[in-house]
Amino acid sequence: MNIDISRDYACKLDEKDELASYRAKFFHAEDGMVYMDGNSLGRLPGQTAERVEQIVKDEWGAKLIRSWGLNWFQAPLQVGEKIAQLVGAAPGQVAVSDSTTINLYKLAMSALMLRPERKKIVTDTLNFPSDLYMLQGCAHVLGGKHHIQMLEPADGMRVDTRAVLGAIDSDTALVTLSHVVFKSGYMYDAKTITEFAHQKGALVLWDLSHAVGSVPVELDAWGADFAAGCTYKYLNGGPGAPAFLYVRRDLQKEALSPIWGWFGQRAPFSFELEYAPAEGIQRFLSGTPPVLSVLAMEPGVDLLLEVGIPRLRQKSIQLTTYLIDLFDAVLAPLGFTLGTPREVEQRGSHVSLRHPDGYRINRALIEEMNVIPDFREPDNIRLGLTPMYTSFQDVWESVDRIRRVISEKRHLRFPETRLTVT
Repeated sequence: MNIDISRDYACKLDEKDELASYRAKFFHAEDGMVYMDGNSLGRLPGQTAERVEQIVKDEWGAKLIRSWGLNWFQAPLQVGEKIAQLVGAAPGQVAVSDSTTINLYKLAMSALMLRPERKKIVTDTLNFPSDLYMLQGCAHVLGGKHHIQMLEPADGMRVDTRAVLGAIDSDTALVTLSHVVFKSGYMYDAKTITEFAHQKGALVLWDLSHAVGSVPVELDAWGADFAAGCTYKYLNGGPGAPAFLYVRRDLQKEALSPIWGWFGQRAPFSFELEYAPAEGIQRFLSGTPPVLSVLAMEPGVDLLLEVGIPRLRQKSIQLTTYLIDLFDAVLAPLGFTLGTPREVEQRGSHVSLRHPDGYRINRALIEEMNVIPDFREPDNIRLGLTPMYTSFQDVWESVDRIRRVISEKRHLRFPETRLTVT
């Protein structure tokens, strides 16, 4: 298939982009820098800087502790209700709390406690390693009685849905996967897997970290039991921003967090000496929330709600399709292979380009070519395409600068030894 690989064509695509105006709503510090890592840390929304200044000066500085009674105490639930709209959840099922790993631990332990007679956990080796460590920790705390079955991908990028279904049996307590896989961008058929797991009596926990804010997520429609995700990627919540969790409404009365803290207690300011869980999703809160971070994520969420997931997904598909077309024409002849599914329905909003010398190419892009992707072992250069601020010219520039790195042999100047952060 012949495609137009000129810069002019990318400019024409940008002229037709109905989301192009949103690019200006984010902070851009460097002219000429191409940022392709929004799937790891989203850009700073301009409104966030203004909101943080207001929180610090007015709510903390002027109102001091009175702000707890005005809007701080309810912030984890109020922001959670906004995130709920991005993940297809009715009110009362989403809260902002802790980190992604801690939330996954709370939810996995809750699920295992609800299925005490079952001893099998189904996941895959594509899951984010922290998720796997968390599951190993759960099994350890529960006496080593659980078997964790980690499914292997046949092609390095995805596990076939039939293989997942084949692993779920009458001894399965929990199925937990990343909706969009962090290395390859592969997107699972969450509805099919959830429905089948329920037929077998198992519970399902989805990690939405690389999905929320970039692809359609319909937790209620899937019948999902639990979900968690971070807010600093496509939600643009800022580095280390607290995560969110979801517990299906009809599970909330019987499900219980293993971490009992005063914000999850039914009456925190009664200071009772015995723990009694709050009603609803609040019982999955634990300690005092990081108020500045919770409120700082709100402007980014508001922007996503303004645009709407359907329009975001439409542009995401256009961006990833354009990148794959350029990959075929420009990069495949240079020894790159595609680490992301070509099928639109099976990919999220980041694309993995694989090369035996991927790490050094990534270093050269960052340090000499002013392109910011990231690298994931063993050979994946990830390009995150964030619909609100990634342009088609960004995509063209990324591919062209990768081409130049190879043709000019710039990557050979860098050692193979990995830096601490890749």
